[in-house]
Amino acid sequence: MSSHESDPPRARVAEARRNRRTLIAVATRAFASGERRVPLDAIAKEAGVGIGTLYRHFPTREALVEAVYHDRTEHLRSGAEELLAAHPPAHALRLWMDLFAEWAVTKHGMIETLRAVVSSGKLEYGRMREELVEVVRMLLDAGVAAGDIRADVDASDVGATLAGILAVAGAPEQRDQAARMLDLLRDGLRPSAASG
Repeated sequence: MSSHESDPPRARVAEARRNRRTLIAVATRAFASGERRVPLDAIAKEAGVGIGTLYRHFPTREALVEAVYHDRTEHLRSGAEELLAAHPPAHALRLWMDLFAEWAVTKHGMIETLRAVVSSGKLEYGRMREELVEVVRMLLDAGVAAGDIRADVDASDVGATLAGILAVAGAPEQRDQAARMLDLLRDGLRPSAASG
């Protein structure tokens, strides 16, 4: 019997969870690297596991991409909550826009596979958009309540504007331009921008 087989079941479960988290983290970085199609064996190697371990957790590239997508979406939600707890809402929103920009870079690195996942029905494009709008709405509502964001702004318009900015300035070498455009969006959401 190998030492691994003699590990208590709880230790094996903990190791499996660690491996899964590590694989998702490494895949996220790999997809954000700008490479067109990152080899799965490179992800396994960087995560310090064998390719068999990767396939046990994610039998296909699509399964890995879906897991990264869900992980990053949850990161956007939890990131918004953490930022709101630490900063005034307008500033939290602007910092969250940077998180969203990072997500867009990751998404770009897995776009072909993500499209396949969406067309298979495992992820719904409408639901993906709704999740983003829900987070934006949470940030806007906090800003309206604090008086530092306009009350006449629609969360879906802000989400669409964010997507538009990152569609034209989402590449890593356009980071400075994206930051300037995101600043313009933030400034347009301030109450003083509504009068004029």
